[in-house]
Amino acid sequence: MFHFSSWVRAAALLSVLIVPVDASSEQAEFYVQAGTVLADPATGQVRHNQTIVIRDGKVKEIRDGFITGAGQIVDLRKQFVLPGLIDSHVHLCHENGPNDMMRRVVQTQARDAIDGAYFARLTLEAGFTTVADLGDENEGIFAVRDGVAAGRIPGPRIIAAGNAIKPDGGADFGFRPEVVRAIAADSMCSGADGCRALVRRKIQRGADIIKVIATGAVLSESKHGLGAQFTYEELAAIVQTAHMLGRRVTAHAHGADGINAFLRAGGDSIEHGSFLDDESVRLFKEKGAYLIPTLLGADTTAQWAVDPGSWLSPTIRAKAIQWNQQVMLMGRRARRENLKVAFGTDSSISRHGQNAREFALLTQVGFTPLQAIQTATVNAADHLGLSAEIGSLAPGKSADLIAVDGNPTQDVSELEHIRFVMKEGRVYTSGNL
Repeated sequence: MFHFSSWVRAAALLSVLIVPVDASSEQAEFYVQAGTVLADPATGQVRHNQTIVIRDGKVKEIRDGFITGAGQIVDLRKQFVLPGLIDSHVHLCHENGPNDMMRRVVQTQARDAIDGAYFARLTLEAGFTTVADLGDENEGIFAVRDGVAAGRIPGPRIIAAGNAIKPDGGADFGFRPEVVRAIAADSMCSGADGCRALVRRKIQRGADIIKVIATGAVLSESKHGLGAQFTYEELAAIVQTAHMLGRRVTAHAHGADGINAFLRAGGDSIEHGSFLDDESVRLFKEKGAYLIPTLLGADTTAQWAVDPGSWLSPTIRAKAIQWNQQVMLMGRRARRENLKVAFGTDSSISRHGQNAREFALLTQVGFTPLQAIQTATVNAADHLGLSAEIGSLAPGKSADLIAVDGNPTQDVSELEHIRFVMKEGRVYTSGNL
């Protein structure tokens, strides 16, 4: 976690580093002159010497050659331009560390929001113009989401779940039962009727997406493993109610029993999916569900686990090592079986602003650089139900675009070095261009 003094320094710099080039630029017209453009990652077609015309925060047209007009010219003639990136699994309001248990009981949600604003800025600067935040405290993350949407806070577009739904008596935090009841009672349920009611309350409070903790977790102090914690009837009630009210449902799920039960219940996507089996693969294909592998979260946790000075307990160390070994096997199988995969990092485990490190891990399990880019653009947009707005650069879509110096379809690590970020037609960083 950063210190308050760091936040003060960061806030003082916002007007220099982060605000748009033109404070009214979301209403301005831009002529983005791009040396190379990957406008639609689904096709993989790369075009050279293009001008992206942007008006009122939307892409108006993409034209051959370098043209000019009455609006502002953005010179990216030496850069490679592609749509803004999408991370389908982050936790913006914190970063994990040795103070995790204490933070949960002493940190206010107001402080969560301050931390979230800081980490949102880092994420946007890293080229991620949209994220799904899957499990931060309601008041903190909803405030950050709404502040970004209102233009008061620089950050990515945020699809927010708020508190994840947990099984009553499960999802062990390592606290005494009365402490768990105090800090998590409003996010725990038992029985189909109780879970239906909780979903309604989540959506009433402002959840854009519903997240359910379908199995045990790696970073919990629980010793009962990574298996299922909800009954099928409870999962079906959660999914049915959320869908009835127009929300997608995603599940934290490691063990195959929890993965398969959630997919049979009609869930939309699985976060992690570490121990998927033959039945899981069949269900993913039958249901058209997405897998979000979060390879970077597993890689980061494994590094902590083998560090002699690590803050992880012996229980968590053992699970972390197992997770990383299994998740790489799972990733290879997902690619081999051609499952639908969306990009997600579980940032808060990995550091915010380093999200693009996930791309290299995706190539290690068999994705080509272009396929890795697709997971963070067209696939993630489809997964979140936002294909009409983001994921590619086309007339009528949001003007979310980034630029790098090299060609990421040949070397995907180029995406770890973002030179330019525009979101909704506003320029947020132009990194010494």
